[in-house]
Amino acid sequence: MTSSSAGILTTHVGSLPRPQDVVDCLFAQDRGEPYEASRFEDVMRGAVADVVRRQLTVGIDVVGDGEMSKISYATYIRHRLNGFEVGNVPRATPQDLDDYPEYRDRIAAAGATPKYVRPICKGPISVKTLEPLRADIARLKASLAGGHQGFMTAVSPGTIAVFQPNEYYPSHAAYLQALAEAMRVEYETIAQSGLLLSIDCPDLGMGRHIRFRDVDDDEFVRNAALQIEALNAALVNVPAERTRLHICWGNYEGPHTRDIPLSKVLPVLLTAKPAQLLIEAANPRHEHEWALWEQHKLPDDKVLVPGVLDTSCNFVEHPELVAQRLMRYVNLVGRERVIAGTDCGFGTFAGFGAVHPAICWVKMQSLVEGARLATRRLWNRH
Repeated sequence: MTSSSAGILTTHVGSLPRPQDVVDCLFAQDRGEPYEASRFEDVMRGAVADVVRRQLTVGIDVVGDGEMSKISYATYIRHRLNGFEVGNVPRATPQDLDDYPEYRDRIAAAGATPKYVRPICKGPISVKTLEPLRADIARLKASLAGGHQGFMTAVSPGTIAVFQPNEYYPSHAAYLQALAEAMRVEYETIAQSGLLLSIDCPDLGMGRHIRFRDVDDDEFVRNAALQIEALNAALVNVPAERTRLHICWGNYEGPHTRDIPLSKVLPVLLTAKPAQLLIEAANPRHEHEWALWEQHKLPDDKVLVPGVLDTSCNFVEHPELVAQRLMRYVNLVGRERVIAGTDCGFGTFAGFGAVHPAICWVKMQSLVEGARLATRRLWNRH
């Protein structure tokens, strides 16, 4: 399960700040503007090589490609699946921001909101092309050296269904089934490449105050169970130990007073197949939830990857704080079942991120130093 008997490993959720030339290429592609395929490839290859080098230099153990070729963690599927078109449906804002409209409008006016087009399902879903995925895999594997483990992110069927409106399928369940069948190909391709598959599942957290804001918690959890059922079906041929799952409540600065507690979704979350659980756990709204593991037993086949860095602010966590956060989990589930992670990505959308790029890398350095502190204490090293 990519844990270690020699120390606390480090990783992150996925997205990292993209250079401006990458952002320019992605927006040209997303808007359907003409662009040179050869230049696109050169830009992406160089950006992946650089971001992998930066991770390895900092000391991250399990590294990714920073999602360089994706304009966002979810909407990239428009370029890989049939059935999606760009529509005029406005992006939904989180319910907690709507509770404070003056604050919501202020951050929007300041440009502190992402910019991208929203895909809408208007036809039967099927795989359009695997070439972008194969290119992503090739770039990352070419940049890895010295036996380092790499991971690649992919969106969950539930996240697509929750955030991309359906105007074709007769029900949410039918939409999920079609998405699971299509995404299965991407998941299996990543797993067969030797990279870890990392599934983004904000639908299991943030979905509550976006798509399911007008129902009660029980109804949301029932739908979350359907979404996990679809994910498990899509992962039928992927070994659990080669798979990670990330749950979060939205990577934005806001009150988060509408977030559903982890305690209400944890029972259904534990039915998901992936062996590693990347759970948002450092921000002020969810840091206290480490204590849930005093009452809930972590299944024997799973590893916790708690977020010990807040990815929505430019405070740099002290390594001692990182170590303390890790020790809380280690004391409850064991030192070999904890990996140090981040709350979310540092570049959720191309060209947008709350954390300044240079500060991102300082925070990552603190993650590594904190994990080393915890390792020295847990393994009695001096």
